[in-house]
Amino acid sequence: MAFIALGINHKTASVEVRERVAFTPEQLVDALRQLCRLTPSREAAILSTCNRSELYLEQEQLSSEEVLQWLADYHRLSLDELRACAYVHSEQDAVRHMMRVACGLDSMVLGEPQILGQLKSAYAVAREAGTVGPLLGRLFQATFSTAKTVRTDTAIGENPVSVAFSAVSLAKQIFADLHRSQALLIGAGETISLVARHLHDQGVKRIVVANRTLERASQLAEEFGAHAVLLSDIPDELVNSDIVISSTASQLPILGKGAVERALKKRKHKPIFMVDIAVPRDIEPQVGDLDDVYLYTVDDLHEVIEENLKSRQGAAQAAEELVAAGTEEFMQRLRELAAVDVLKAYRQQAERLRDEELAKARRLLANGGNPDEVLAQLARGLTNKLLHAPSVRMKKLTADGRLDALSLAQELFALDEGVSPSKGPR
Repeated sequence: MAFIALGINHKTASVEVRERVAFTPEQLVDALRQLCRLTPSREAAILSTCNRSELYLEQEQLSSEEVLQWLADYHRLSLDELRACAYVHSEQDAVRHMMRVACGLDSMVLGEPQILGQLKSAYAVAREAGTVGPLLGRLFQATFSTAKTVRTDTAIGENPVSVAFSAVSLAKQIFADLHRSQALLIGAGETISLVARHLHDQGVKRIVVANRTLERASQLAEEFGAHAVLLSDIPDELVNSDIVISSTASQLPILGKGAVERALKKRKHKPIFMVDIAVPRDIEPQVGDLDDVYLYTVDDLHEVIEENLKSRQGAAQAAEELVAAGTEEFMQRLRELAAVDVLKAYRQQAERLRDEELAKARRLLANGGNPDEVLAQLARGLTNKLLHAPSVRMKKLTADGRLDALSLAQELFALDEGVSPSKGPR
């Protein structure tokens, strides 16, 4: 068995590349089944967020090249282009990486809490697709357990600075007084909900939530005293919006250069601050070329995030130690699990030999044999048969120069220290 964690993230790939390697929710089940069908992966899960696309795999033998080729083919990238920004972790490193991701230690915003929920969703989708088995399932459970311990025992989750908070903090740097600003939020998922909460707390005078379905937009709007509209209403709302923050799962841009140009003319070129948190992007990159538009992507939030990083270094170190302990504990259990099949086969062999000798003893007793002699013969026969194969193998190994086999046998059979592995009885 072998574990692999393979993918790209905000540290290795630009938003332009990440949006090309992202999986939509609708793609995931078919992609997982295809991944297991076309590569040596026996179990698989896919995590795809605005900051990363990662594959978690279990294989009989490590084979990352075929997986990289599949990922490149699936997203229509060249293998060289993908390899330039991809990373591959295997075995214990893969376990550790997955646990670090779940704890927010590998996130753009250190300790951000959303990633754990996203990882749990990835596990649920993989279970739905039937691509998670006992081994990857155990790894996910161990990962969730370690993440819970980190959240409970360290301060890494206290006052979390999310991407949403970072976006609003950036808006505060551009607008001296948010109380006079109007915000247009595009989408109605968890990130936009956090943005709405932060804007509401900052006293933004009017918040508009635009979404594909009015029902979901209305639910979110009601919570923060905002106004709900459909995506088709965005051009009308854009005219009065000073802040635009977007995060949807759309595969195509929602807001184009032409619509923003028209809104700017009606605003008499009053500036608009925009943050596109989505991957793939919701706002055409060309919008950033317009005068009076300040367009930022998720990759542009680093300054706010760096401040967060500095304040959390102590908690991060404690979290890293817990991740190391969680990784070692899981690997130890995995090694124990590897012995189960051998022990099971050995027990079955011993039980078969026992049944053979017992059947022989019963026949002797049925034919009038002396019970004491039959029992003695049963004991001798069972002992000889149980020791025969190990004895033959041990003699052969030592004849071949494998003296380490003697030390291993002494430890395995819990022999006393009166026997020297190299010199025989003292």
